Amino acid sequence: MLETEKRWLKLYPDQIAKNVYYRADTLPQLLKYAASEYPKHKAIHFMGKEITFKTLYKQTLQLAVFLQSLGVKKGDRVAVMLPNIPQTVISFYAILQVGGIVVPVNPLYQEREIEFIMKDSGAKAIITLDLLYNRVEKVKEQTNLEHIIVTSIKEYLPFPKNIVYPFIQAKEQGKPLTIPSAKATHLFTKAIKTKATDLQEVPISFEEDIAILQYTGGTTGFPKGVILTHQNLVANTSMCRQWLYKMEKGKEKMLAVMPLFHVYGLMTVLVLSVMEVYKMILVPKFDVTGLLKTIDKQKPTVFPGAPTIYIGLMNHPDISKYDLSSIKGAISGSAPLPVDVIEKFEEKTGGKIVEGYGLTETSPVTHVNFLWDNEIVKGSIGVPWPGTDAAIFSLETGEILPVGEIGELAIKGPQVMKGYWNNEEETNKVLKDDWLLTGDIAYMDENGYFYIVDRKKDIIIASGFNIYPREVEEVLYEHPAIMEASVVGVKDSYRGETVKAFIVMRKGMTVTEEELDQFMRRRLASFKVPRIYEFREELPKTAVGKILRRQLKKESEEENE
Repeated sequence: MLETEKRWLKLYPDQIAKNVYYRADTLPQLLKYAASEYPKHKAIHFMGKEITFKTLYKQTLQLAVFLQSLGVKKGDRVAVMLPNIPQTVISFYAILQVGGIVVPVNPLYQEREIEFIMKDSGAKAIITLDLLYNRVEKVKEQTNLEHIIVTSIKEYLPFPKNIVYPFIQAKEQGKPLTIPSAKATHLFTKAIKTKATDLQEVPISFEEDIAILQYTGGTTGFPKGVILTHQNLVANTSMCRQWLYKMEKGKEKMLAVMPLFHVYGLMTVLVLSVMEVYKMILVPKFDVTGLLKTIDKQKPTVFPGAPTIYIGLMNHPDISKYDLSSIKGAISGSAPLPVDVIEKFEEKTGGKIVEGYGLTETSPVTHVNFLWDNEIVKGSIGVPWPGTDAAIFSLETGEILPVGEIGELAIKGPQVMKGYWNNEEETNKVLKDDWLLTGDIAYMDENGYFYIVDRKKDIIIASGFNIYPREVEEVLYEHPAIMEASVVGVKDSYRGETVKAFIVMRKGMTVTEEELDQFMRRRLASFKVPRIYEFREELPKTAVGKILRRQLKKESEEENE
């Protein structure tokens, strides 16, 4: 195999090292250092309440002791199904502290999605919200779950919000929310009342021990658990730290609107903020007006996000009423970032925003445009991060292609996953001689900038979330009136892409779009539910009867031109 020529290194400004440098500190060690060196520094801001690094570390140890009392041992999987609240941060580090493996779960997931991840990961316990308890309880008997730890948003709200919140919650639910008393159900508030000094130390291998199982969709319709070690996450976070060289340790404020159950939010907020002692400004739900108010009042300086978030902010009719000038830098991931949004953002904030690229299997970032000292190359995902190698592989021969030629983008580096959980077959398909085959079709220009041309996989990226057509199609096929179904992603000015379903009905049967929408929402997270339905007499197929999804996608694109 040919060696790669790392042309992009010539573009690096002097402030960015050409390799990645980091100490072999596990994730719990990073929090311990932050708490010992900056004990009074604010770690979290949440809806008006602030928590210091000292308090965060203490509560992490207390929850860790409680987990050990439940029998959680090294290597056990513990799921975290929470929005961006302080309990998420505490849970993440507590699980790792006892040598456990964190399994992040999207709070929007419905029973069938939760059940699959619990079964596949073999999770022993789950930490979740009272609002989500019923969903988890319904699947408990079909899984290995032994314990459910329940928390409420009100527990970390300041006075008087903590008093008012239960009334708002009861009004929204139609009745007061109560958690039934059960042997295997535990309250988070009691869990953090244990003695931190009772913790039994657990040795953790930086290079070998798994930190998280991050589930991503599969082209077969089944999610796959991506194995990421402490080294994977620390390495990628260290690359990020080097890229943000104008940011100062202990002085920045991180706007945490990207979901912490998403690997990008997890790396940039949960890990980077602790590594660099930033204050995390936690935003539990994306609301454009609320986010503008938060920026205006809390003055964040670092703002990782997805195009949907930035588009929503820049198009808000009252944006001129808010001061956004505190933002120094923003890195957008998950989908292409429109040029006009970049221009508006930089005009409104005075800061810089650039587009990057990554995937769950790379912890997640591999490429980003330069924030400072270099011009942004429009249409490009940027250049590889320090310590990251990238190449274009021939789809025919597997050889590395020269500059300008189109092939499959491959990545090599310390952030590349160890493989898929209990799925050697899928692992062997994408890991070849230390290279990760991304499934994205791309090319590199003569300067070392990379460009995505197309996706080899049929993945849909809507509002930063990965959606796999096969999974949505399988749910559609469960409806008794549907004979055939195919799902594609179509361009959407706000979400980047949105889900469109093509339907062929069974003879003599009917169903409305509204009925289908309700049917799908009971079975899938809302972001996966088709926004557009098109009913047809038949769907285009190959000679062997395979539905031509790409043709349907092309037809949809032509209709929208």
